[in-house]
Amino acid sequence: EWPDTSKTKAELIAEIEAAVKRVPGNNYEFTQPIQMRFNELIAGVRSDIAVKVYGEDFDALLESANAVASVLRIVEGASDVKVEQVAGLPYLDIRLRKREIARRGLSVTQVQDVISTAVGGNEVGVLFEGDKRFDIVVRLSDIARSDLEVLRNLPVPISGNGRPMTIPLRQLADIEISEGPNQISRENGKRRVVVQANVRGRDIGSVVQEAQAGIASRVTLPPGYWLDWGGQYENLLAARDRLVIVVPLCFAALFFLLFMALGSVRDSLIVYSGIPFALCGGILALAFRGMPISVSAIVGFIALS
Repeated sequence: EWPDTSKTKAELIAEIEAAVKRVPGNNYEFTQPIQMRFNELIAGVRSDIAVKVYGEDFDALLESANAVASVLRIVEGASDVKVEQVAGLPYLDIRLRKREIARRGLSVTQVQDVISTAVGGNEVGVLFEGDKRFDIVVRLSDIARSDLEVLRNLPVPISGNGRPMTIPLRQLADIEISEGPNQISRENGKRRVVVQANVRGRDIGSVVQEAQAGIASRVTLPPGYWLDWGGQYENLLAARDRLVIVVPLCFAALFFLLFMALGSVRDSLIVYSGIPFALCGGILALAFRGMPISVSAIVGFIALS
């Protein structure tokens, strides 16, 4: 159904990537719906490879994660490399000047209550409509809360000469918009930042091995920080460990079935000699298609056998 049926998947992805990269401020990765959902369900990430950086200090974590990402970007076959977006969320930062607050006979709690009511809202009553009840909340409007000048001029009540008086908040606090954490993820009792990458044109195992060698030689983690590899590579290791046991058992079972059917070790070995030729044919077929050996290919080899 594509406009150009002769176009390969890699060419299509390259054209889409060139088109979307013209839009600034976004990160993209290319996957398929079922593949993405299975990656997310099994490994907790949506990409083929996940490098999890563990530690405590957020700045050190981001620095280490960006260093890992820079190594992954120069590894052939690693694509869509990105660091988990954990910073860049705008925060309303209000820093109280405690000396000024005390000089005017106020407490920090009094000033915080005024700010809390103006920004977050404060419940002042209850409205009843039949069996329904609604809290009455007082706070500034959305437009006023987004205006720093309105917040700086917020009146804070003080006592003076026996009559009510107010003072603008700007004289008691510094108010500005700053950037802070977008999210804080934790795993194994530590903060965690994930570097994700997809694999195109190579097998996952060789890409990870080359990336591990590059990270070991170029990235120095602070004391108490460590890396963990996840994603499909984690599943590959688990499957490899299982297949080391399953494949010999399958071949032994095949030989046993042949012996039960033929009743002769010699005849069983003659028939059994076809298995290496079947495996060679499977490897040649993979090489002809330019496909790496994977878990699904190994299962296919068992079926060939």
